Amino acid sequence: MQYRQYILSTVSILLVSVLCFIVRDSINYKATALILLFAVSVIAMLFDIFPVLLSAFLSAVIWNFFFIPPQFTLSISDTDDLLMFFSYFFIALLNAVLTFKIRQAERRARDKEEKEQTIKLYNTLLNSLSHELRTPIATILGTVDALKEANHNHKLNFSQQMDLLNDIDIATVRLNRQVKNILNINRIESGILKPKSDWCDINELINSILQKIKITEGHIISFINNDNLPLFKLDIGFTEQILLNIIHNAVQYTPKKSIIKIEVTYESKSCKIVISDNGNGIPESEHILIFEKFKRLPDSKAGGTGLGLSIVKGFTEAQGGTIVLENNTPHGSIFTIKIPAETSFINHLKNE
Repeated sequence: MQYRQYILSTVSILLVSVLCFIVRDSINYKATALILLFAVSVIAMLFDIFPVLLSAFLSAVIWNFFFIPPQFTLSISDTDDLLMFFSYFFIALLNAVLTFKIRQAERRARDKEEKEQTIKLYNTLLNSLSHELRTPIATILGTVDALKEANHNHKLNFSQQMDLLNDIDIATVRLNRQVKNILNINRIESGILKPKSDWCDINELINSILQKIKITEGHIISFINNDNLPLFKLDIGFTEQILLNIIHNAVQYTPKKSIIKIEVTYESKSCKIVISDNGNGIPESEHILIFEKFKRLPDSKAGGTGLGLSIVKGFTEAQGGTIVLENNTPHGSIFTIKIPAETSFINHLKNE
């Protein structure tokens, strides 16, 4: 890669020199020195130190040979010109070295800032995970111990045992969701997302998702089958994770008894899914930032890793789709997902 820098820096100096030589009658050789020095400065901002040193040395030789009297010789008869030549050579080299040092310092500062930001983000993740993973694990372990002790002492009736088993079920679902989110964000960052499209009855998919949601905290989730929809050819797993994360966020971050509404339509050769709620909403200034990894709203309640919506965005875009967040009226949020998809009605699919 560096040989290209040698070639480009050499060609650049030669090109500037040729242009200066063509107009040598209009500018004197002292002005030419300033032009060549400017060219070296530009090269120093773009390339590594050794190609820049080469361009500085080459420009000094060319300036001496082609421009300083007597021309077409390396000898310099005038003392002032000799001092000017050495000054030019020194300034060109110094300019190259200092510019390179400045670029190095900027790169180190940028790398340090990125490293600090990365550490901050992963500290946020670890702090969140310490709660999000510890809580369900502690629930599972504590409930299992309670069941063991109760089974040994015969203290619990069937209904109480079922309540404890339900607690384990809820904690397991929560734990599974967090582990999936961690694995999914890793897939998104590694760039290995490859959607596998298959025919999907979106009504059936949403109904199955709603059955999987164990905790609604008194929320009302409204979904009415749209029987006029065709079958969509999309990645069922990706779409399921998109819907699960948005619905889970709506349940977690809206007040109890909030209404979460899901609507699906076929629009412009796309599957359009709109999920709205009448909660407190998200400030408009956060609408774009909310999809960033580890992003959580100020004063949001404890829990959550800030990965859910970044996964939603990643899985949507992996299918060539878009997601838009808007404010609901009079309050709340609206997530609109559009996923381009091939469609077919059931009677057509049977004949294929």
